Amino acid sequence: MIALSLAEIAEVVGGQTHDIPDPSVQVTGPVVRDSREVEPGTLFAAFAGERVDGHDFARQVVEAGAVAVLASRPVGVPAIVVTDVQTALGALARHVVRRLGATLVALTGSAGKTSTKDLIAQVLQRKAPTVWTPGSLNNEIGLPLTALSATEETRFLVLEMGARGIGHIRYLADLTPPKIGLVLNVGTAHIGEFGGREQIAQAKGELVESLPSAEDGGAAILNADDPLVRAMVSRTKAKVILFGESGEADVRAENVRLTDSGQPSFMLHTPSGCSDVTMRLYGEHHVSNALAAAAVAHELGMSAEEIATALSEAGSLSRWRMEVTERPDGVTVVNDAYNANPESMRAALRALAAMGKGRRTWAVLGKMAELGDEALAEHDAVGRLAVRLNVSKLVAVGGIEASWLQLGAYNEGSWGEESVHVSDAQAAVDLLRSELRPGDVVLVKASRSVGLESVAEALLAGGTEGEVAAR
Repeated sequence: MIALSLAEIAEVVGGQTHDIPDPSVQVTGPVVRDSREVEPGTLFAAFAGERVDGHDFARQVVEAGAVAVLASRPVGVPAIVVTDVQTALGALARHVVRRLGATLVALTGSAGKTSTKDLIAQVLQRKAPTVWTPGSLNNEIGLPLTALSATEETRFLVLEMGARGIGHIRYLADLTPPKIGLVLNVGTAHIGEFGGREQIAQAKGELVESLPSAEDGGAAILNADDPLVRAMVSRTKAKVILFGESGEADVRAENVRLTDSGQPSFMLHTPSGCSDVTMRLYGEHHVSNALAAAAVAHELGMSAEEIATALSEAGSLSRWRMEVTERPDGVTVVNDAYNANPESMRAALRALAAMGKGRRTWAVLGKMAELGDEALAEHDAVGRLAVRLNVSKLVAVGGIEASWLQLGAYNEGSWGEESVHVSDAQAAVDLLRSELRPGDVVLVKASRSVGLESVAEALLAGGTEGEVAAR
């Protein structure tokens, strides 16, 4: 964080200082909420959760080097006491962002946010110091913490924004006002919470509504291939840049293909030139993510050649997102278990089919959460798609949603042993260990709550029977 005294921070957040001998002492390190991340100069934000109360660690974090605690009550060590820690954290982030000389890039979408954010970060980092959201910390707490990790040297701040309802992105954009806003897509992720795709589009479009005008440097980067995103043109006063495979896109891909290993290759077209891209990531869905990143980079002054080189060399920065590992026996494990929705599930299955040409393929799939009334149809459709893509074997893991996956495969023509429904992750591991052969490709994917990453980890660790159940 930029250096601020405890007195300045207290004024910004409307807090009272307690047990602070010298209010002029500065916070020079990051703002953190995890006591394990404390370092000299840190400000520790104490949140009271259901199982752990950060206030209980106050003395420990100060002994570890924290300058003070941002707390909702006095804690017996240097503290700035506020009515609500989350609100105070947001106010501090807003203050710091306004003092930074950085260009703030914000992005949202139903699928691909984290992968795209990681691509943007790696491309922009080549141009100037860049700070970005770690993992998927894209909510009312994670976003301010990311913004507060920026320093005077930061030139680009890339923030992922998530939403669980109308108004959430508007709130986040108010905390950290972006100059460039990117909307990837409007899908069915969280449709049960929102109530429909139109409501999702309404929420995602709050980002482009928050942008400054074109005259003031605002830029809205929109997916030309998604009608609900493209319609957001009318909701912004910013300059509009379209990306996609559409011929009308300002930044587009042509001659898209997958290599034999399932990595996308294409010709990148920008308003200032063209260049070839062959990505290290897996799956054709990354083409759209790459184009979104390219549109941001082009708007910030990078050439087509610079962008193409950066995209071709970029890797995955976040865990369990098409994480490809080959075992010594030649079995390839694709751990894409961080989260799942119908769009990302279809993309992952297509990537599996491309990677597995000439090899046996396994799709170990679990529940896609928060689909509401669409749940039955969407799980059925994914099961059917696995059959249409000639996936060798579908292993549906878990409860009723998994049974719908398996039933969809059965109704599509998977009548023999091509699909199976197992009760839990350990049963899936036991099945795979007994039947995998050298050269097989295994995709593991489900919503985060299912925890199917344990299947991939067990297959790669080669541990003993029962280890998954014990996790």
